[in-house]
Amino acid sequence: MNVRKIIGWNLRKLRVAQGLSQERLALAAEIDRSYVGRVERGSENVTIDKLEVLAKVLGVPAADLLIEPPKGAREPSPLSSGRRPKI
Repeated sequence: MNVRKIIGWNLRKLRVAQGLSQERLALAAEIDRSYVGRVERGSENVTIDKLEVLAKVLGVPAADLLIEPPKGAREPSPLSSGRRPKI
């Protein structure tokens, strides 16, 4: 797995685990939502600065985004689509 895919894998896993949409993550990191999607797909060459910002928003060390997933690990599931019900 190449480094871009590893970063995307970990970004999505951490984002979904925290219940953040791509849009919410992008707003908190002050970047474009489509950029987050491209990073998660491994098609964007993310800079160290952006990696650091994303990690800070997720509350993890930037190094956590570089950890290769175990062989045979299942791809992180997406969040369910649609708006959440108002409370």
